[in-house]
Amino acid sequence: CLSKEFSSTSATTTVGTVTSRVTRNGDAIMEKDFINHEDLAGDRGMVDDLFDETYREKEGPRPPVRYVWRNIILMSLLHIGAIFGLTLIPSAKIQTLAWAVLCFVVSALGITAGSHRLWSHRSYKATLPLRIFLTIGNSVAFQNDIYEWVRDHRVHHKFSETDADPHNAKRGFFFSHIGWLLVRKHPDVIEKGQKLDLSDIKADKVVMFQRRYYKPSVVLLCFTLPTLVPWYFWDESIIISFFIPAILRYAVGLNATWLVNSAAHMFGNRPYDRHINPRENPLVSLGALGEGFHNYHHTFPYDYSTSEFGWRFNLTTAFIDLMCLLGLASDRKRVSKEVILARKMRTGDGSHKSG
Repeated sequence: CLSKEFSSTSATTTVGTVTSRVTRNGDAIMEKDFINHEDLAGDRGMVDDLFDETYREKEGPRPPVRYVWRNIILMSLLHIGAIFGLTLIPSAKIQTLAWAVLCFVVSALGITAGSHRLWSHRSYKATLPLRIFLTIGNSVAFQNDIYEWVRDHRVHHKFSETDADPHNAKRGFFFSHIGWLLVRKHPDVIEKGQKLDLSDIKADKVVMFQRRYYKPSVVLLCFTLPTLVPWYFWDESIIISFFIPAILRYAVGLNATWLVNSAAHMFGNRPYDRHINPRENPLVSLGALGEGFHNYHHTFPYDYSTSEFGWRFNLTTAFIDLMCLLGLASDRKRVSKEVILARKMRTGDGSHKSG
């Protein structure tokens, strides 16, 4: 089970030398290290998660905000149901609470190890059984099908903190957390999303099968199965079975993911690149199984661990390593310590010196 390490000295796994260039992220002009992205992209088969410094926001008045009332109503009802679910916890059987936690972990891995690290960034390779498991987890999570999730996430990385970013954190905490789902997308998000190369995702038959049957898969895996298991196997109340393992678990999973878009773009230090918004946020990592090391991730989006610290606050990295040990995953991409240190010294905020 091998992993590839990108450094300035490796000739076999290599991406060449570390140099620098000027890039633009919104209004901020910066100098950024970069590794030979063409070699790296060739190794992963994609470039669409690398920041595009040529993008410029359009001048003139901003498009009007158009509310999506269906989403506003459904999200409101979901969170009211989740609050009710919280009140039921003291009455729930221990097996039901354990089942809810298991459903949460499976759904989270479907997003973190699946939609995010495998399909969005191609930071490792997965066998068919693992891809099927991660697809099931993605449907349990109910955060859009894998194809749509990947499209939005690659646009987020390529045009981070601009009008073309689906959950642009410069529009505030609420917008980047949940508000972006309650209004129509900015026209630039739609335009840039349509221009992405998603041929790798279209070529994955598991992903496209899920896309074809996504709605029934969500009904079955996100709501029906989590509800029926406690009710059938240990005679749990159907009300508790529905509102804790299904509704409350789903709402917690959504908010854990949303915190990566909001809190991890606003609160924390920036040891790798002080010129970009994403931050290192260990609390977000705890809730999102390792996705809160966000300054690192936006600096090195091709690293399968999304962090330089391995398993620390990073259950997803431990899971991928286990899958690799079992022969279900391979070809994990890593950034070498020397490249990380060089980047810290060049563009970091200096916080690594005390950490």
